[in-house]
Amino acid sequence: MKRILISALLLLATRGRAAEQVYDVVIYGGTSAAVTAAIQAKKMGRSVMIVSPDKHLGGLTSGGLGWTDSGRKETIGGLSRQFYHRVWKHYQKPDAWKWSPPKQLPDQSDQVVGDQQSTMWVFEPHVAEAIFDAWIEEEEIPAVRDAWLERRDGVRMEGPRIRSITTLDGRTFAGRMFIDATYEGDLMAAAKVDYHVGREANRVYEETWNGVQTGVLHHHHHFGVLDRPVDPNRVPGDPSSGLLPRISADPPGTKGEGDHRIQAYCFRMCLTDVAENRVPFPKPEEYDPDQYALLVRVFDAGWREVFKKFDRIPNGKTDTNNHGPFSTDNIGMNYDYPEASYERRREIVEEHELYQKGLMYFLANDPQVPAEVRTAMSQWGLAEDEFLDNGHWPHQIYVREARRMVGRFVMTENELLKRSEVPEPVGMGSYTMDSHNVQRYVTPEGHVQNEGDIGVGTNGPYQISYGSLVPKKGQCENLLVPVCVSSSHIAYGSIRMEPVFMILGQSAATAADQAIRDGITVQDVDYAKLRQRLLADGQVLEWTRTAPADDRSVPASKLSGVVVDDWRAKFVGEWSASATLGNWVDAGYRHDGNSGQGEKEAVFEIPIAESGGYEVRLAYSASGNRATNARVTIRHAEGETEASINQRQPPPIDGLFIALGTFRFTGGQPATVTVSNAGADGYVVADAVQFLPVKP
Repeated sequence: MKRILISALLLLATRGRAAEQVYDVVIYGGTSAAVTAAIQAKKMGRSVMIVSPDKHLGGLTSGGLGWTDSGRKETIGGLSRQFYHRVWKHYQKPDAWKWSPPKQLPDQSDQVVGDQQSTMWVFEPHVAEAIFDAWIEEEEIPAVRDAWLERRDGVRMEGPRIRSITTLDGRTFAGRMFIDATYEGDLMAAAKVDYHVGREANRVYEETWNGVQTGVLHHHHHFGVLDRPVDPNRVPGDPSSGLLPRISADPPGTKGEGDHRIQAYCFRMCLTDVAENRVPFPKPEEYDPDQYALLVRVFDAGWREVFKKFDRIPNGKTDTNNHGPFSTDNIGMNYDYPEASYERRREIVEEHELYQKGLMYFLANDPQVPAEVRTAMSQWGLAEDEFLDNGHWPHQIYVREARRMVGRFVMTENELLKRSEVPEPVGMGSYTMDSHNVQRYVTPEGHVQNEGDIGVGTNGPYQISYGSLVPKKGQCENLLVPVCVSSSHIAYGSIRMEPVFMILGQSAATAADQAIRDGITVQDVDYAKLRQRLLADGQVLEWTRTAPADDRSVPASKLSGVVVDDWRAKFVGEWSASATLGNWVDAGYRHDGNSGQGEKEAVFEIPIAESGGYEVRLAYSASGNRATNARVTIRHAEGETEASINQRQPPPIDGLFIALGTFRFTGGQPATVTVSNAGADGYVVADAVQFLPVKP
């Protein structure tokens, strides 16, 4: 009894000290952005406290996402890049390779920025967590873990400023500046900052890829990849029998309209096929094989791509992600997660865990699964040396999006696609605008289909505005938000990558220091001074596409008229960059991989300054494996004209271009040329489009 009393008194004393101290920067969250924000604040001489609802630091980076979705690595600088350098250093040690021999690490020299050091972009979850823990220990940064914000009345405001936050266990943390580095944006919401949940209608920000996307089938995560349609009814052909589990009876909504739905969550499992380190997939207590009846029909339709996203990381392990029409993404089961109570969120997470554990057990054991799949899956299991305190299961669910702030500046697809300039950049992104499926529904034809999966390239790296990290002027004056950034749904699909979160965490902390130093609000930070410090600390704020030294490359600047190269085009679906065959404009060209016929487009668009006639030309690299019927559509003042191009034949104009015709365009209106792989009988190439004015 005496020991209990002493412990209680010590706890009360500790809480009292926490309440008495005013930290320069209080960071709420345990994500990778929280760590880099804390390190940057400490390096700038600030007192800092991490208040983490999580027991483990690092979020998804240490929670299973070991196959880094990095985009263009040369845009990743500062502390974010230093993390991947620390990963590289770890795997230089022979004892880091316990379950597989040390492999030749990739040459990172072409990804080095300035005097940055070598990096490695794949890693085991426990390695990432150890790096984060060691890093904050080096910097002597305190971190309170398993500390949950009291969301109802735990944020004490004085006017438009946060003075302190209180956690459910009664501890209070006062600060001059606050950073919400959670995936959910709980501190932001409690501070009454504007935010949005769900998909905006396209008309809100004049976008194309936001809102409901019925009929748009990107990637391979839809039922259109199967040999035949799939009946959604329990008894095929009998709607009165009810729908199979995991299919919604609700109408999907109108294309382009907004809704409350968010992209699916899953766990990024760390699996292994090393027998000595493998834990067989456990059978959940509430296991129900009927939940996977739709998957049986997917197999019956000939699908076998179960192992497509078992991405290899060191030591015989994987970062396993969703792939296919029915996989680890728990579609439609997370809509209320962003705003839900902690209790309801736990229920949602537990349901996701039950679904995904049950799926893996089903694939490895159920006789309804094709024998070749079942046998192969039985060679896999959970990695015994990962997530030791959680049954070898990831401790972090993949919250692909939750709340998104509506701040001083909203990032949209228009900024990512270079249609609009980005003011005050504080970091860069480059990953495809990537939304996972949002719903699974029944089509008017009576078939099951997924909706919401979008993959649109960003035409090269893009800048991220400082205004997307801060609330609107007049709202909270001392809060920065580097994870639930001010962004539309589809733009967030690209921004939401872990290296970018680390970049924005560092930039947020730098701005917090400047706001303290100058005695101003975060909305009034002097961008010129902020930019100077960010660059000094290794952040990458600009990117210039450079062509390789190759005599087959023709600089666009040396061509007549107006030239739109592929890096300025809008790509629908997955296109690969190449510079292998033939000639090309600038740094190379794109090809469709000879896959996903009818799913991929390259859209070249440019405003026409003056009305008149223009000869339109298309650049492509020819080869014997190209399509003989690449479809090209030119949109002009009189309507649309289609052309079919044999890309096996060398381009007749300087071995680079083919003329598509002469058309009249209206000044001030965009000229558009679209290259499609619909019905293509080979690789479709999109390099550049040239507009040459024709004299009357």
